[in-house]
Amino acid sequence: MNIEKFIQRAEVLHKRLADLYQTASVLPWISPDLLPQAFKELYNTSKIVQLAAEELYQQNEELVKTRNWLEAERKHYQDLFDLAPDGYLVTNTEGIIQEANLTVAKLLNVSKQFLVGKSMISFVPLEERQHLRSEIIQLSQSNRARELLIRLQQRHGEFFDAALTVAVTRNPQEKATSLRWIVRNITERKRVESAVVKNDSDLFNNRPVDKYSKGETIPLNPLVILYVSQGLVKLSTYCETGEEVLIGLATAGMVFGSSLTSLNIYQATVLADVELVSIYAAEMAASPTLSHTLLPKINQRLQQTESFLVICGRRRVQERLHHLLQLLKREVGETVPEGTRLSVRFTHEDFASACCTTRVTITRLMGKLQEEGIISFDLKKHIILRDFD
Repeated sequence: MNIEKFIQRAEVLHKRLADLYQTASVLPWISPDLLPQAFKELYNTSKIVQLAAEELYQQNEELVKTRNWLEAERKHYQDLFDLAPDGYLVTNTEGIIQEANLTVAKLLNVSKQFLVGKSMISFVPLEERQHLRSEIIQLSQSNRARELLIRLQQRHGEFFDAALTVAVTRNPQEKATSLRWIVRNITERKRVESAVVKNDSDLFNNRPVDKYSKGETIPLNPLVILYVSQGLVKLSTYCETGEEVLIGLATAGMVFGSSLTSLNIYQATVLADVELVSIYAAEMAASPTLSHTLLPKINQRLQQTESFLVICGRRRVQERLHHLLQLLKREVGETVPEGTRLSVRFTHEDFASACCTTRVTITRLMGKLQEEGIISFDLKKHIILRDFD
């Protein structure tokens, strides 16, 4: 019943009862103890009904205000969802789209209403669909948001590179109920990254080049990062006994510098004639392009250092040497008919320092590897590695 009509009827009823009460009080033939008492009780009851109706009216007004506020809030957040600069999707745990905003509809070249009910997998190239299926299964079992780099295809359009950030939503019983996706087109970003990689030489060609010969020690400035344009640099430190410890090799395209280490003793020695470009750390802070180019190279330097740490952690010296040769094969190896040739000559002392052992032990192990045919030497005494695990 409409609350206003209910209040009006309650008021009419109350007025009629009041009139009847007044009439009954003045009629002489009605018992003074009967009708007046009955009408009085009805009158009091009608007052209670009237008060209840007024309270209901006030509550109804508050409910209407709350409903209007909730509707405004819902519209506000719906607009935020629809008009967000990134594409947003909500799917069930199988990847079936339940909600989509305007941005993702534009990205996929599909009307927003037609996206609902479609599978995310249908927008992925055939050869990548199994990978996405596996990722969706894993997502339902994880509480962490994950980023997937994958190609998506527009409806009747071209493929584009996409970054998908996906998080799982769970109910109070911790059961996965839906997946929430942020979809970004990163085609342009990848193009820029690719251009940066291609233009490394252009970026560093306009800078002064310092040249050092084999055997020289390179002076290090804590304010400068050195980019290896050509050649090979051995990075080392010294332990308490005075023995040298090999901690890295900077090949062409890599960077090194005392600012990238916390070691008190850090030495850079030329193994093959090098050309170096100096880059001040302050330049990186001022140039996003320079930072974008150098950060992956710094990361590469860090990963190589970790590889040397893993070698030192091997229990047996033979295993250390085996993994060191594999690392050198990746870093400075070049394919020749006989196998993989190390482009730089390393001494037994170099191997010993990297493997945390003595030169005598390395000489014995290298002789054994040569007898087994795993290694050999060319005319310039460079090591050639056969394929081995």
